[in-house]
Amino acid sequence: MPFHIHFDDTNLMARVVGPVDGLQPEEIEQTRSRAEAAVAAFAEIAEQEAPDPDKRVGFPHLPYESPAKILEYAARLRGAYDTVCLLGIGGSALGAWALDCALRGPHPVQKPPSPEHPRLIVLDNVDPTFVGAALEVMDPHRTVVLVITKAGSTAETLAAFLIVRDWLVRALGGQAAGRIAAITTDGKGDLDTLARREGYRRFGIPKNVGGRFSVLSSVGLVPAALLGLDVEKLLEGAAEMTRQCWIPDPTRNPALRSALLHGLLLKRRKKTTQVVFPYSNRLWGTAFWFRQLWAESLGKKLDRARTIVHQGQTPVAALGVTDQHSQLQLYIEGPKDKVFTFWTVRDSPDPGAIPDTRLGPEAFDYLAGQSLATLLDVERRSTEAALVEVNQPNCNFVLDRLDEEHLGAFLQLMEFQTAFTGELMNIDAFVQEGVELGKRYTYALMGRPGYDEYRQRFEDYEAKRHQP
Repeated sequence: MPFHIHFDDTNLMARVVGPVDGLQPEEIEQTRSRAEAAVAAFAEIAEQEAPDPDKRVGFPHLPYESPAKILEYAARLRGAYDTVCLLGIGGSALGAWALDCALRGPHPVQKPPSPEHPRLIVLDNVDPTFVGAALEVMDPHRTVVLVITKAGSTAETLAAFLIVRDWLVRALGGQAAGRIAAITTDGKGDLDTLARREGYRRFGIPKNVGGRFSVLSSVGLVPAALLGLDVEKLLEGAAEMTRQCWIPDPTRNPALRSALLHGLLLKRRKKTTQVVFPYSNRLWGTAFWFRQLWAESLGKKLDRARTIVHQGQTPVAALGVTDQHSQLQLYIEGPKDKVFTFWTVRDSPDPGAIPDTRLGPEAFDYLAGQSLATLLDVERRSTEAALVEVNQPNCNFVLDRLDEEHLGAFLQLMEFQTAFTGELMNIDAFVQEGVELGKRYTYALMGRPGYDEYRQRFEDYEAKRHQP
């Protein structure tokens, strides 16, 4: 069944939210050539084959890769586990969580774990109480462990893995290696070295796919397949969206249209915060996945000319309707530095019928005989109207339904939108030098060889803190 995703930008326009905060048709039309150039520039990066194909940006090619190896692995293990324990952080974890929440239901209200319906437990933090609690609720005899790090050296992931590996070995002895799969860059990094030595099943991460763009690689597809999701349908939806995203016309390319309008709102209207507002608990994990994608890709000190620009738009995740009661006061009456992007799922498999029972009090009786789906939709449209009334621009991505095709397409749309926005901002959306600095300090303080310079820099920082 074909997918349909509609981008409604009506409430970004000046005729709706006013000329101070909204966009005029003529300024959008004046930047059309820049949008077309952004597609061409990104195509050059994504399609280059020489001199080194590993340097091209690889995520647009992922939907066309065969998942046969992944499907074979999942089929061989099916029925032998009730838990998939994923060890990763950032892009190595958020994509799998987004897929699981969207297609099998939000945590913690999924079905009880069983071989027919295994659960996903993501260890993406090194808080010892978190890791310890996970070990208490998992059965090592019924658990498959996925350790994921592109570099093969991520401190948090490898520290947690050492604990989980020991837990498995104590329970399973020599059979523990058969319950572990390593997902990392093939032939590079210490995790790959260990996996080869101990005989773990290995899946490669393409060198030209960054972690935050890796959800449709083995990073997301291996856990998805183990959980019983249809990874072929995910890739089919993503492939069709990829074809749309290469169209240089912003009226026919939703990723390009959204990138252009959000870029204009950032540059010309100073909307330095984007609030992503899914009106679906199933898309809550996707909002956190998007938060990393947008922040890490667009928050940059330097542009491509190596000029200091300190650019970026801060992403905030809000959940409708929950956060109408925790954040909307700020959004209505606070600083006017925000643009709001709603995510809506049109069709719900269960509308949540409210019993047509009249109890007497008015606050109950007007709801009787209606549905939760109707209330959810009304809440979202009411929030849009309230934001318009105070001249706050907002837009809406509407998915016909939430299945593998729609989700694969939507994730690919978000990644293309991010890439196009980077081109429009004249920054490299595929590096993350700021993240690397914190990692180097961590390596130095934990005693990893080769980081003496950062140990000294940290000591200089500590001395500054203690100056009178």
